[in-house]
Amino acid sequence: MTLPNQLKIAFAQIAPVWLNREATTEKIIAAIEAAAHMDAQLVAFGEALLPGYPFWLSVTNGSEFNVKAQKQIHAHYLRNAVSIADGHLDPLCQTCRSLGIAAYVGCIENAADRGGKSLYCAMVYISADGEIGSVHRKLMPTYEERLTWSPGDGNGLRVHRVGPFTVGGLNCWENWMPLPRAALYAQGEDLHVAIWPGGEHNTHDITRFIAKESRSYVMSACGLMRREDFPEDTPNLDLILENPQAYYANGGSCVAAPNGDWVIEPVVGSEAIQVADIDHNLVLEERHNFDPSGHYSRPDVTRLTVSRERQAVVKFLD
Repeated sequence: MTLPNQLKIAFAQIAPVWLNREATTEKIIAAIEAAAHMDAQLVAFGEALLPGYPFWLSVTNGSEFNVKAQKQIHAHYLRNAVSIADGHLDPLCQTCRSLGIAAYVGCIENAADRGGKSLYCAMVYISADGEIGSVHRKLMPTYEERLTWSPGDGNGLRVHRVGPFTVGGLNCWENWMPLPRAALYAQGEDLHVAIWPGGEHNTHDITRFIAKESRSYVMSACGLMRREDFPEDTPNLDLILENPQAYYANGGSCVAAPNGDWVIEPVVGSEAIQVADIDHNLVLEERHNFDPSGHYSRPDVTRLTVSRERQAVVKFLD
């Protein structure tokens, strides 16, 4: 039984049914159900899991301009992206509500408020009541990701209360950005959820670093991608698998405590759903000597201004 000052959290390290929104949604629902049956109160999934990370870019010369194959794959990606306005996340919301579990889900958003033809790497928080609490669009896609994802905005830099914890999160290499981290710390974040497409090389060091910097629990939730996870009906699959790899993403999900100790060490190479009981009292103990937005801050010297306005190219006055 979870005590009042504790929270049971879970990461679901799973592979998508790549670029298939409906099938991947079903797989995510099954993972939410499994986490709930393990008594988890919050479960997190990897970056871009729904419907999948754009692994083709780095293996098919994705930067080559005006190439038919790249256009075909991108169009397929668009067709399988998530439109929140069209209810594509409703099944996940209903599952969270029926089971009383909150979730962070990485998805590729086809944003209606930006014309519905561009893609954003989004981190969506769904409450245990089944409500979408925030949609954080990745501020800056990393390197080749910029060939298919658009830059986001600060609207989703928000935190949410889950049990005794205040929870926030960032996408992948955003977790290296000091100022977005500071924006979450200042809102009282003491459980940080970092989502990644998968890769122990990403999570092994930074998970513990953020934990020590923020004196918070940090959960890194990763995806997994193997050669067999590419469906046969993927456009230009022969091109993507021309030089196949054993792992395109090898996982690396883990949890660190506010003192930097491992709660769960990185899980590599397989699908897994793991849970951990985390104790809010340890946050309070570690804030005794360092609190980055409290007694160890100097707002008279350095302060951060954050715009949380949702970006738009037009404002209609009806």
